[in-house]
Amino acid sequence: MAVYTEVTDEALAAFLTLYNIGGMVAFRGIAEGVENSNYALKTTEGDFILTLYEKRVDPADLPWFLGLMEHLAGRGLSCPLPVRGRDGQNLNPLSGRIAAITTFLPGVWPRRVLVEHCEPLGAALARLHLAGADYAPIRANNLGPESWAPLLQKCAAGSAQIQAGLAEDLAAMLATITAAWPRDLPVGHIHADLFPDNVFFLNGEISGLIDFYFAATDLYAYDIAICLNAWCFERDFSFNVTKSRALLRGYMAHRTLSPAEIAALPVLAQGAAMRFLLTRLYDWVNTPPGALVTRKDPLDYYRRLRFHISASGSSAYGL
Repeated sequence: MAVYTEVTDEALAAFLTLYNIGGMVAFRGIAEGVENSNYALKTTEGDFILTLYEKRVDPADLPWFLGLMEHLAGRGLSCPLPVRGRDGQNLNPLSGRIAAITTFLPGVWPRRVLVEHCEPLGAALARLHLAGADYAPIRANNLGPESWAPLLQKCAAGSAQIQAGLAEDLAAMLATITAAWPRDLPVGHIHADLFPDNVFFLNGEISGLIDFYFAATDLYAYDIAICLNAWCFERDFSFNVTKSRALLRGYMAHRTLSPAEIAALPVLAQGAAMRFLLTRLYDWVNTPPGALVTRKDPLDYYRRLRFHISASGSSAYGL
């Protein structure tokens, strides 16, 4: 989450007339994240999140994202529910962007991941995969392996300001990863961005999963690999196999991993680290001055990537 596009009180007041959620009481920008402009919105009818979709999001994908969220919520998954306007639409123009309002979920995300967070996270991820299985529309992952080399090219020139020789090093790693990428694993709808700040906990239990705007139809095990990267490294970038084992145990309590999925975990984890390294690198180089946004250090994922490359099979992840 972030704020790139400012919304005036007058524009918001006019926008809210399209919905049956009352009048504005409070409104503030949310600075965390890097993708869309997000605001916490309180009206006379309750609390909501207002999202304005920025340039990286293809407007043609928005009905798929919101439809998936409605589908998952209808299957009992705790995720934001898009609010439909008086005319039944859940997308409307605001301040030069397409915007949506979703329900607010209670809880807080874990600023420091503990082992006890990981098993519930794995279980929630598996439930998400199962709940989405009968959502018929599909969406290709536009940040999948085919996108990584072009993305690296776009930020290679600026990468030297972060680390000398980084682009060349990443190019060599990327060639190895894409050559080994699995193509025949189980596929379905994945979250693709289930970082700790997208998972809310309340009273020790998960109260909500948010930010589905990278969701896509892709390998289920790749979604697990993303979570291994996001949840199982310590602040010194050492890998915590106890957290990994708990995460995988929680997942497999609901959905069994095939032998092929287990065997592919190291390369999938490499790819997941590469994907987030490259998008962080791109944002580091290209974030406009003055944007209310928190840039994230791409080298954090370079260190993760090096661990996965050195991993000796799936046993490195506690299996």
